[in-house]
Amino acid sequence: MYTIEELYDLDHSLAGDYLRGFTYPWEALPGIKEMIVEIGEGLDPDEYEERAEHVWVHKTATVFPTAYLGAPCIIGPRTEVRHCAFVRGAALVGADCVVGNSVELKNVILFDNVQTPHYNYVGDSILGYHSHMGAGSITSNVKSDKKNVIVHSGSEQLETGMHKFGAMLGDFVEVGCNAVCNPGTVIGRNTNVYPTSCVRGTVPENSIYKNNGEVVPRK
Repeated sequence: MYTIEELYDLDHSLAGDYLRGFTYPWEALPGIKEMIVEIGEGLDPDEYEERAEHVWVHKTATVFPTAYLGAPCIIGPRTEVRHCAFVRGAALVGADCVVGNSVELKNVILFDNVQTPHYNYVGDSILGYHSHMGAGSITSNVKSDKKNVIVHSGSEQLETGMHKFGAMLGDFVEVGCNAVCNPGTVIGRNTNVYPTSCVRGTVPENSIYKNNGEVVPRK
């Protein structure tokens, strides 16, 4: 459940070839910035406009004039970047995505059809194909004690060696409104998270995470 292959359909991101070079998705976080620059420099100028140095926007994308796009970033086809969105940089946003009002992105990969539509913070994270974050839900990417993030699954612990690591959402994950994904959260495919939940550790695919921490199979 931890591995890239178990979480993501890599055909739905320009980062697919890059991600295939790793086993666990968090291993890809440190190189996102360089990966975006490499991909961006190879994009077809008939399809993508370089609006500033290392800021590539597909010609079918819609970027509101109040949005900020920091370098490096790629905004994919038919994606909407709405009012006052803050793309700080190192953000690869796929096709048919929504980056909504007052949303902040930093060091992330958003696969195709991802929606972060209202007041979301997504940092040091990878969001899979057709995943959705409800209004006000966030990824918390730094522990309160400032120690390196550990991925927990029952009695198993995986050391990441990383100070900043938000969440890995598999394909078709639904995160409810005002939920918090704590550092090192990994959520399997086709899983729903209840609104206002405080999510920790790993959540199996095809599950429902309730706001008391209970996890039940999704029927």
